[in-house]
Amino acid sequence: MCGISGFIDFKGNSNEVILKNMTDVIHHRGPDDSGYSLHHLSPNKTTIGLGHRRLSILDLSKYGHQPMSFEDIEIVYNGEVYNFAEIKEELLAYNYHFESHSDTEVILKAYHKWGLEAVHKFNGMFAITIYDKVKNKVFIIRDRSGIKPLFWYKKEDIILYASELKSFHQHPQFQKVLNTNSLALFLQYQYIPEPHSIFENCFKLQAGHYLEIDLKSKEINQHKYWDVIDAYNKPKLDISEDEAVQKTEEILTSAFNYRMVSDVPVGIFLSGGYDSSLVTALLQKDSSQKLKTFTIGFHEKGYDETPYAREVAKHVGTDHTEYYCTQKDALEIIPKLAEIYDEPFSDDSAIPTTLVSQLARKDVTVALSADGGDELFAGYNKYSLSQQYHKTFSKIPQLARSPLSSLMGKIDPSQIPIAKNSDNFTTKYEKAKNILTAKNCVGVMQNVAHQITDHELRKIIKNDFALPLTNFDATPQLSESNDNLNSMLAIDYKTYMLDDILTKVDRATMSVSLEGREPLLDYRIIEFVATLPSHYKYKNGVSKHILKEITHKYIPKKMMDRPKMGFGVPLMEWFKDELKEYFLVYLDENRLEQEGIFNAKEVVLMRDRYLRGDRVSIETLWSLLVFQMWYEKWM
Repeated sequence: MCGISGFIDFKGNSNEVILKNMTDVIHHRGPDDSGYSLHHLSPNKTTIGLGHRRLSILDLSKYGHQPMSFEDIEIVYNGEVYNFAEIKEELLAYNYHFESHSDTEVILKAYHKWGLEAVHKFNGMFAITIYDKVKNKVFIIRDRSGIKPLFWYKKEDIILYASELKSFHQHPQFQKVLNTNSLALFLQYQYIPEPHSIFENCFKLQAGHYLEIDLKSKEINQHKYWDVIDAYNKPKLDISEDEAVQKTEEILTSAFNYRMVSDVPVGIFLSGGYDSSLVTALLQKDSSQKLKTFTIGFHEKGYDETPYAREVAKHVGTDHTEYYCTQKDALEIIPKLAEIYDEPFSDDSAIPTTLVSQLARKDVTVALSADGGDELFAGYNKYSLSQQYHKTFSKIPQLARSPLSSLMGKIDPSQIPIAKNSDNFTTKYEKAKNILTAKNCVGVMQNVAHQITDHELRKIIKNDFALPLTNFDATPQLSESNDNLNSMLAIDYKTYMLDDILTKVDRATMSVSLEGREPLLDYRIIEFVATLPSHYKYKNGVSKHILKEITHKYIPKKMMDRPKMGFGVPLMEWFKDELKEYFLVYLDENRLEQEGIFNAKEVVLMRDRYLRGDRVSIETLWSLLVFQMWYEKWM
């Protein structure tokens, strides 16, 4: 696990000092080693920089140093390719020789042998930059699911790339211009969906894609090599439930074992829910040593899962550590969020995720997380809720929905008597208005996912904006073989899981130099599960049916059978107590007026209503606070 950064400067104004600054600012991603490589092309002035920070996980020796070269190819790489040993065996048969035991050398020589087709052999998480001197091209590649981040920036004759945005601030030609369209996306979702970024001319490289940069023509082309939608568009399998359970367990076991390959200690984040409990149970049963598991809890009722995690740990026999998150812990972490998440990001579970990463890093260098289970096996309530809404609103004739939605738009929901006694009534009213015109369940789910609606956004944001297309708009690419549930799962995999969950875990773990691994995101799992009929995932009102059947083989059903809990924090309670000062300082009317981004009076009105006990959206206020802290840090 590492961090990469660099540039392609067609005017040749960039130098090694800039490259070193860009690379060393992400020191936390790789504290064990650093490397920098600069290439000056002639007869033109183009300068290419490749920078690398290393967190040593495989082959801790100097032979794993990057940038790494072989003949006319050079690479910097962040991530893990778990099946590197098998690929290495293939290459040995072609008379390739290896100096190291690292996966970096395998990736480099796999590219030398097979070109970009080699990426289809890689099972893992990765962000890779390859400079091919023969082809006179630079390739930048991101893994299938987008587990590892990769940003790029293009303005005039400069191209920048890096694992985190903070690297770009170290380059004098980076222009940090706020993208108001992306700001609107952030307030709506709590994250900014790919390929968008908070800055103009700056992008996230999409998952399953690579950039091809021609150093002679200066052309940039983006190519897709993998898409989860292709997996969902395959014909659904006609197999029995027993066969589906057996095959799923086989793939899960293989995927989990791959992610235990390491030359440093490995632990597991254990929440006590189905996903992390299954990962823990399957790995512990085949291990002769007690695995280390880590849990974060809360003293506030309704948020604490530590008793369940403790019970699971005891049952499967792990070496378990737990810690309770308090307001004091939050007070220590909140000021760091703008540094850790150098793009606005307001999923409040970033706080306990950062805390559990700090806890784990005391004992291990690698931690397995169980993200993706809900998106794979239909674990979220929003899937059934969206289908219920769609079914209910579908009873209204199509021709009547738009006029009804328009009529609702003429009514001020805050003036409806029930509004004062209902949580976030205005937002719920606006969502209902939009759901009326949703074309399908994905459209309903998208509206359910909105923290605030378009109408509310235009009241808060001062300047005009246009909401850009995102992966939510990929629904037409899904074939008719997908029913409502599978369609929602496919889109959620490309949106919420990618840009919220994976972003949260990557930045939290890397902030303390901890490698986070995602065993449920082995591409073989989704390529199989996507072809299963949806009733194997959601059956008779039970979510995650097939995954639960596997889990119950190792952990008693009575131990696991309880309502699902999220990994949220008690914001509503905290910000009326010790954290209240944050709202008063960062959402101050004069401050907001001076910045000129938000309609200050609207924001202050919302803030004051919350502080006096009215039922307003704490999530929206939290997002505004997070943005303000980010703005102070980076703008």
